[in-house]
Amino acid sequence: MGSSAPHEPSRPILEIQVHPGDIRRSVRTYFLDRRRLGWWCAGLCLVAGFLVFNLAVAPSTAQSLLLRGRYEAEVELRQRQGQRLGNLTRELTSLEARLARLRGDLERVYLTYGLDLAASDVGLGGYPLVGRYVPESIFSAAVRRTAGLEARLAQEMAVLDTFLDELRSFELANADRAATTPSRSPLRGEFVLTSPFGTRRSPFTQQWDFHPGLDLAASAGAPIHAPAEGVVVYAGRYPLKQSVAWWRYGNLVALRHGDRFISLFGHCEEVLVRTGQRVAQGEVLATVGSTGWSTRPHLHYEIRWRDDGDEFEPVDPRIYILDHRWKDEEIQLVRGRGAPGFETFEPLPRVIGER
Repeated sequence: MGSSAPHEPSRPILEIQVHPGDIRRSVRTYFLDRRRLGWWCAGLCLVAGFLVFNLAVAPSTAQSLLLRGRYEAEVELRQRQGQRLGNLTRELTSLEARLARLRGDLERVYLTYGLDLAASDVGLGGYPLVGRYVPESIFSAAVRRTAGLEARLAQEMAVLDTFLDELRSFELANADRAATTPSRSPLRGEFVLTSPFGTRRSPFTQQWDFHPGLDLAASAGAPIHAPAEGVVVYAGRYPLKQSVAWWRYGNLVALRHGDRFISLFGHCEEVLVRTGQRVAQGEVLATVGSTGWSTRPHLHYEIRWRDDGDEFEPVDPRIYILDHRWKDEEIQLVRGRGAPGFETFEPLPRVIGER
């Protein structure tokens, strides 16, 4: 029975010697056989492959990082632009509201002077305004809306400037008419509109009737001012025997403003002017009271406008109070002076309405 030959160790095929810089230290010798050399080669290949892979993906990784930085910067820029756009939109919206109020004020001035707004020559744009076309752009819809709003407001401001120029020219050419047109509130300080112009339910009869003026509640004794320059044509209490309707006004002051307007101030406590007296705009005429048919201190304020038939018809005095803004847009611009027929309101007494 024979025995197998003993396993012979593999012979080294590579000898590596490491000589230290210090001669006193011994030389290190490494012998690599086939198996170990294979592992070393495999390790070197893995390291080389890892380095090659990193060198291959490094440019795209760097580019991704760079693009991400640019993207974050772009997002931040868009956020800042959005904030600025929001601020601009709010400012333009506020300007739009102010321009709407100014447009309303100008319409009231035109009505006060009896001018025809529709027939006004307002340059090329015309009135009312029509929005100007704004072409599409690369910006967002919000940017386009803001650009359109800005263009429309610029056009509207140009038209309103033209209106103002026309009014200035009219006032320079018609100084007397401007001075005798009621335009100021007869009361200063705090007052409350308790009964507007138009049809209402009477607080005394509870029946529907036509109210030809405004009832403005104020403190008793508050001064009543002339809304424009004029001449006092009546001051005192109208005789009951001559007219019950006008006796109900209590202490009454009537001013004639040129040939076009008469203003009436009823329920006064104290009358401070006399018939025939000429007064300037703002001059005190009387004080607020509760005389006549009145439940509490207030001023009954009327404006009568002479129509084409030479009769004085009542018009809404709110049109002619240009120095007061009514709450909740209480006055919606009256575009015509179409007062009811003469049978629905009390004509002026001859002593007041005669020319």
